[in-house]
Amino acid sequence: MEKAIAKADSLIEAMEYIRQFRGRIVVVKLGGSVLDEQCLRGKLLTDVAFMYTVGIWPVIVHGGGKAITRAMEKAGLETTWVQGRRYTDQRTLNLVEHTLVNEVNAPICKALDELGCQAMGLHSLSSCALFAEPLRLSGENGRKIDLGFVGQVNDVNSELLKTLCSTGTIPVIASVASDKKGGKLNVNADSAAGKVAAAVAAEKLVVVSDTHGIRSDVNDSDSTISSANEQQIKKMIDDGIITSGMMPKVESCLTAIEGGVKKAHIIDGRIPHSLLLEIYTDKGIGTQIIR
Repeated sequence: MEKAIAKADSLIEAMEYIRQFRGRIVVVKLGGSVLDEQCLRGKLLTDVAFMYTVGIWPVIVHGGGKAITRAMEKAGLETTWVQGRRYTDQRTLNLVEHTLVNEVNAPICKALDELGCQAMGLHSLSSCALFAEPLRLSGENGRKIDLGFVGQVNDVNSELLKTLCSTGTIPVIASVASDKKGGKLNVNADSAAGKVAAAVAAEKLVVVSDTHGIRSDVNDSDSTISSANEQQIKKMIDDGIITSGMMPKVESCLTAIEGGVKKAHIIDGRIPHSLLLEIYTDKGIGTQIIR
């Protein structure tokens, strides 16, 4: 009986959030072992299906770094890293595209369909929602470093995404973009998710991975920061509390917030129902970033 009452209490707590977010877009970025492990991915997508069922409009953005690395090793290709980014020549780009579309995007759409949702994969082999320009990094003496077919998102087909959401379809976006010449560019999925959230005026961006939220002490699991605003986040960056591993996720959240999104969240997808706990409970389970 006590367990049943606790479940009922949880539903009552969630009710106001369900009302608040019904008909609103929530962008969910999936990455890390959440994508790599079928069991974890299935549980997260079940949470997404719940959101869809109660009237939220989810938009999924995903990468697939670990799957790409495995595919490159299998093909005998060596990964070259430049300032933390994968150098992408034409052969690597072809492999990245194949892996993201066929080994990551398609299974996500299939799983959502099996959960009673209608999903549509958006990528460079179908309708593309991301548009990018070549990314050049700054080197010594002002020299620009070429990364090959690597881009940064500069435009999003927000009308397509909004139309799909309003007609009951979950867009599932792979992190390969089109350039202005009709070519293809490999883009960072975290960065893309922030741009997507801002473009569609999402209610929330939730970055789900195999890492904890932001901690004041990276080695102390009890030091997770539940909530912080933009100024506090930028100070933590300056103070070295937020370091390279967390930086892409934080920058994605700041992009979303600066683009008008009300809240962004970083959560650990290995925790059961972390997505629902972050959205539908007062306390949450990760770090939320607000304006």
